Amino acid sequence: MALEQFHHSGYFSAKTQFPQHMQKHLNLKISGRVQGVWYRASASRKARELGLSGFVKNQPDGSVYAEAEGPEDQLQAFVNWCWEGPELAKVDLVEITEGEMKGFSEFDVER
Repeated sequence: MALEQFHHSGYFSAKTQFPQHMQKHLNLKISGRVQGVWYRASASRKARELGLSGFVKNQPDGSVYAEAEGPEDQLQAFVNWCWEGPELAKVDLVEITEGEMKGFSEFDVER
């Protein structure tokens, strides 16, 4: 699947719109000032609030990587949050690819 970059518009592109009831899996790479600002803990808390499952972890290149599963509307809300992040974060880019469902049972912070 091709990597798509979504600039902060608050919505997925037209080709990623799905019926609300469908479960989807997204891989997200968040770049900018996103390490050392409580991004992972905040993302995990937000994902749990939205009823999503998956994980979030720091990457060696300074980005944060997350995989999230759930209904499209909750995933869209999570992507919107990812553009903002916690108070001290400065998000420059959120890259998203759709993946295969993995059946995560909860949303974890990985080390």
